[in-house]
Amino acid sequence: MAAPLLLVALVLGYLLGSIPFGLLLTRLAGLGDIRSIGSGNIGATNVLRTGNRWVAAGTLIGDAGKGIVAVIIARHLAVQTGADAAWLMSAAALGAFLGHLYPVWLGFKGGKGISTLIGILLAIHWPVGLLFCATWAIVALVSRYSSLSALVAALLTPVYLAWLNQWNLVGLSVILVVLVYIAHRGNIRRLLAGEEPRIGQKKAEDRAEG
Repeated sequence: MAAPLLLVALVLGYLLGSIPFGLLLTRLAGLGDIRSIGSGNIGATNVLRTGNRWVAAGTLIGDAGKGIVAVIIARHLAVQTGADAAWLMSAAALGAFLGHLYPVWLGFKGGKGISTLIGILLAIHWPVGLLFCATWAIVALVSRYSSLSALVAALLTPVYLAWLNQWNLVGLSVILVVLVYIAHRGNIRRLLAGEEPRIGQKKAEDRAEG
């Protein structure tokens, strides 16, 4: 695999991933700066705290969409160049995820990546994306913790990929899981301390994922 192609995929993915849909959409809707609301996170969960479900849905779709688009472009690039698709898609996916977590335009302070991760998984192997969503829903129904649901679903992602014989994508998923856990370290501390707000519980200190 030629390094320049991997770099192109990584940089393109990063630029797509760094588009702050939560910030842009809330401003367009006249809701102010999302960074001054709730947790200050630019993701869909915090956007929902504005009370505007349509803007929150738009943020969710936009954040997932940039992961999907990055992977699709990388796959097309692989077809055009004859390069290894798994490597290019992995580079683009990693770039998009890093772009969402650490957007250069916002001082490297972005969201927590769950919506973008869902988009990436749906694009690289959609059954895993669906399994992620199903896992999130089941854990959320039982525990009522949004962050715990995301952490469990993320942790099982490499297992799902291996189970579905997608071994060439397991390495990427492990890296993404590590990044998810780093982004959610505050949530993990609160879960261990019994201080993490449950779904539907309104607390100013809530830092649910975006």
